[in-house]
Formats: sequence, C-alpha cells, structure tokens
Amino acid sequence: MSGVLLADRYLTPMTEADLDEVAAVEKLAYEFPWSRGNFQDSLRNGYYGVCLRHVTGTLIGYCVLMPVVDEMHLLNLCVAPSAQRAGAGLTLLREAVRVARAEKLEGMLLEVRPSNARAIQLYERFGFTAIGRRKNYYPARHRSREDAIVMRLSFKESVHGAR
Repeated sequence: MSGVLLADRYLTPMTEADLDEVAAVEKLAYEFPWSRGNFQDSLRNGYYGVCLRHVTGTLIGYCVLMPVVDEMHLLNLCVAPSAQRAGAGLTLLREAVRVARAEKLEGMLLEVRPSNARAIQLYERFGFTAIGRRKNYYPARHRSREDAIVMRLSFKESVHGAR
C-alpha cells in the first residue's frame, strides 16, 4: 500500500511522521486514548498502521493491526469525530481485511466495548461474530472497568463486505 486514492480520500501506511496527528485524533475520539508512545511502539514492533486522509491531507481515521500466528488482531480503529457516519470506518475495516488477506491469514480478531453500539453494528454488518468476552478489559469512567466483546471474522466463511 503506497497511497490508494478513493474518491475524496486516500489510504497510506502510518509512519512516525503521522503520530502527532494520530495521537491528536485519538484524544478527540476516545475518553481513554492510546498515547503517542503506544502508536510509536506499535510501529517499532512491526505492526501495520493505516491512515485514511481527505484529499486535503487532513487525517480522517486510522487503524493498527498486529499479526498473531494465523490471524490479524485489529488493535485500534478510529475515525475523527467530525468524519464519523460517512463511511470512513468501513473503508478502514476493508483495508484492514485486505492487509490480513494479503498476508495469507485466516481471520481477524478484535475487542469492542459493549457500550460502543455503532462499532458493534459496523463489525456485525461486515460479518464479524461475537466469540467471547474479556472481563474488566477497558477503563471506564463510572465504573472501574468495562468488559470487551471479542469478535472474529473468518476469511473462509466471509464475503468481506458490508451488506
């Protein structure tokens, strides 16, 4: 992936040069954001980072992927609040699956907060199914921790696209 143009936006690999902007979007989008160092460590450890930008160069969203044995783990998928509900999440999810399939992996795993109904809807629409729950996985404001729903997409069973 060098820079794939998609109508009014394009995908590029995440690099160190993107990290200040990525961390700024992360802080806008999440109550408990990853730090710039988390993203930096991910890139240094060989994880895949993908940025989605508007043709003006503005960062719309990004994702971070970690290959684990025979599956890709979607560690972070974020869309800037000002760009939500316009297909950016679906674009990033499609690219994440494309990267995983190009690596000849068998599926993709992710965790999502039960309170994040929009993300769950996107993942289910794409073909992910809930396979488990991680207790007390996420920090939470009004309770000490929030569980995570573990979801999986098998590339053998999926058609890989939103219905």
